[in-house]
This record gives sequence, structure tokens and C-alpha cells, in this order.
Amino acid sequence: MIAETKIAEELRALEARLMDPLVRRSPREVDSLLADDFIEFGSSGRIYDKPTMIEALQQAPGFDGPRTITEFNARELSPSIMLVTYRIRETATLRSSIWRSNGKHWKMAFHQGTRSALE
Repeated sequence: MIAETKIAEELRALEARLMDPLVRRSPREVDSLLADDFIEFGSSGRIYDKPTMIEALQQAPGFDGPRTITEFNARELSPSIMLVTYRIRETATLRSSIWRSNGKHWKMAFHQGTRSALE
């Protein structure tokens, strides 16, 4: 089932926020967006948990330009869990995230980036 527009818009905004270089360099901001049990399978093949991701973002160089989200889709997996998928045009990557709501805030529980074979 496709998510209601309001939830999809909120999740798209949260994804974009996580791409903001100022947010990425702020451990407090990243902490507020990631679930405590967060895990990521990076496009490099590396696996990150929340503490590792926060540390990696502190040491990562800034983006070389803006990031454009295209083909954004949000699907409800349960009333409090959403799957989002999209492309990042500039890096030719496919992205997927699982967001979980505690009733007040959405937090990312899982993320995966995969290089696109179509680009």
C-alpha cells in the first residue's frame, strides 16, 4: 500500500535532512534521526551500526555537490513501519530505508545504498 502523502512527504524530508552536510557532521542531529538498533549496508559493502555511522560521518569529507532524490516511493509495512526507496541522481545509487515511528517521531532503523546498474 502506498503511504499517505503526508507521511511520504515527511519521510522524504527526513531522508533529505540526513543528506545535509551540516546535519551529517552533527552527532546530536544524526543521533536524533537514527534508531538505537540502526544498521546500514553501505554501497561499499561495509556494515554500519548507529555508533559507527555517527563516527564515520564525523570523518567523512563533505559532499561534492547537492543530492537530488528522484523516484521516491513510500510503502507502509505496518502502521508504524515504512519502507522508502529512491534514487540519488548525482551518485547513481539506489537507496532503501526502513523508518519506524514511536507515535511522535520517525527514526531510521535500516538503510542500504546500492550502485545502480542502469546509469
